[in-house]
Amino acid sequence: MTSTMQAIFASKPGGPDVLRPREVPVPQPGPDEVLIRVAAAGVNRPDLLQREGAYPPPPGVTEVLGLEVAGEIVACGDEVLSFSPGDKVCALVAGGGYAEYCVAPAPQVLPWPTGLSAVEAAALPETYFTVWTNLFRIARLAQGESVLIHGGASGIGTTAIQLTRAMGATVYATAGTDDKCQACRDLGATEAINYKTARFEDEITRLTDGRGVDVILDMICAEYLDRNLASLAVSGRLVVIAFLGGGEAQVDIKALVSKRQTLCGSTLRPQSPQEKGLIAADLSAQVWPLLEQGTFRPLINSVHPLARACDAHAELEAGNHVGKIVLTVD
Repeated sequence: MTSTMQAIFASKPGGPDVLRPREVPVPQPGPDEVLIRVAAAGVNRPDLLQREGAYPPPPGVTEVLGLEVAGEIVACGDEVLSFSPGDKVCALVAGGGYAEYCVAPAPQVLPWPTGLSAVEAAALPETYFTVWTNLFRIARLAQGESVLIHGGASGIGTTAIQLTRAMGATVYATAGTDDKCQACRDLGATEAINYKTARFEDEITRLTDGRGVDVILDMICAEYLDRNLASLAVSGRLVVIAFLGGGEAQVDIKALVSKRQTLCGSTLRPQSPQEKGLIAADLSAQVWPLLEQGTFRPLINSVHPLARACDAHAELEAGNHVGKIVLTVD
C-alpha cells in the first residue's frame, strides 16, 4: 500500500473551480476506526457549503471534502472486531471521502449491499442515515401515515420517496419541473407538485381532502415555514434539515399548539460515532435487507472522476439533477 494519496481540497472559499487535488499522506486508523481504499464517494450539498467556507468540518476532522464512501477495508484499528481487511463496505464519514483512502469510525461502517455497484453503494450512507434519522427516529413516521418530501428529485428526496413508500406510507413530493415531478411519481410518490406552477399547501389540502399530511421533510425552512404548518395534519410533525430558504422565521405558536403539531430539526455531521452507530444498526436491520432484495436502489444521476470533483459540484449547484452525483476513484 502506498504511503501517499490524492485527495480533494478547497484551495480557498469559492466556487467549484477552487477544488484541487493534492498529494497527502494516507491517514492511519485509530483504535476504533477502519481505513478504506475508496472506490467511489458521494457528492452532497453540505460539500458545497464546506467549499464555500460556510460549513467547516468539526474540530479534528480533515479538510478533505466528502461525507460518504464505498470501498474495501485495508486496515483496522486494534479495537475493531466487526470488520476485517478485505471487507467490502460503505461508510458515513465526517470528512475525507474525496480521496483514494479514507478513515471511518467502525460504528458508522455498513456492509456494501450485495447486488449494488460501487457507485450505488457510495450513494447510500449520507442520504439513508439522514432520511432514517429524521423520518423514522425523530418524526416517527408509521405505516399508513402520509408524508410530504420537499426536493423530491434530490438525493435525499429520491431516497426518502423510495424508503417511505416501502415502509407503507403515502408519499407526496415537490420538485421544480414537470419532468422531475414525473420522476418522483415513477419512484413511488402518489403525487408530485411542481412548486413553480402551484402552491404546494393548496395541493396538499386538495389531495388529502383538507386533512393535511402527518410528516413533512423540509430543506427550505423560513420561506416555507407557515406553508408547511398549514399543510400538516393535527398532530403532524415538521422536520427541518436545511435552510435553503433562510434560517429565521416567525411561528404562529397559537396555531401550532391548537393543532398539536411538532416542529423540530436535526443535523447529522456533529453527532458522535456512537450516536451514528445506533442509526447504522437500524439501517442494517431494517433497510439493508430491502436493498439486497432489490426492493429499491439508489438513483444515480451522473458519475465523475475524483480529479474532476469541480464538475460534480457545478452539476449539483445547477440543480438539474435527479438522484445522486458520485465520484469514482481509479
